[in-house]
Amino acid sequence: MANESRPCPCDIGDRFDYGGRGLEVQIEHIKAYVCKPPASTGKAVIVIHDIFGWQLPNTRYMTDMLAANGYIAICPDFFVGQEAWKPSNDWATFDEWRKTRNASKIDKEVDVILKYLSEQCGAKKTGAIGFCWGGAAVHHLMLKNPHLKAGVSLYGVIKFFEDSYSLLHPTFFIFGEKDDIIPLEQSNKESAVTEMHRRENTAKTHCVCLPEKSPCWSKS
Repeated sequence: MANESRPCPCDIGDRFDYGGRGLEVQIEHIKAYVCKPPASTGKAVIVIHDIFGWQLPNTRYMTDMLAANGYIAICPDFFVGQEAWKPSNDWATFDEWRKTRNASKIDKEVDVILKYLSEQCGAKKTGAIGFCWGGAAVHHLMLKNPHLKAGVSLYGVIKFFEDSYSLLHPTFFIFGEKDDIIPLEQSNKESAVTEMHRRENTAKTHCVCLPEKSPCWSKS
């Protein structure tokens, strides 16, 4: 539950004991975890981590799953060396911590990653998937980046952006019914579904609300 002592309900959930199949690489100023499929398909997915950072085993497991299904999968450090949130941190400091890790300030890093995927990995089409903080980042990219083809936002907070509905690409939003930050009764989910489908340029947008689920995707 979100409250004054814990303003964000993010929970790391069950931390996987997983080493990963991919490699860590340095791409200009960014570190990233990359996993490639057995045979190139020319398709890539940028995996955008949550507040717990790019090295969380759970996120690397998801990255490897995408590679196993034929995608060049890459999870960059979108905090660019800044420390990820730790479960032991004081939640009273979360809002200040988040101000230095703005989900809408990742365009420079995404451009670097897109160049790498195209020139070094042979990617012809690239999409993005993100969890919580990363879900909001995907929403931002679907509003602003013309080079991506599609996006999946899991538990991303819609209200972060002034024009939330003018999406450039097909976008799949997944929410949890028991999400206190995006509650059903406060219209961020139900109205989002209605508004996104109403607007002509977002006809391919789809929203799903998972019954009885909290914001913790790793526990869901």
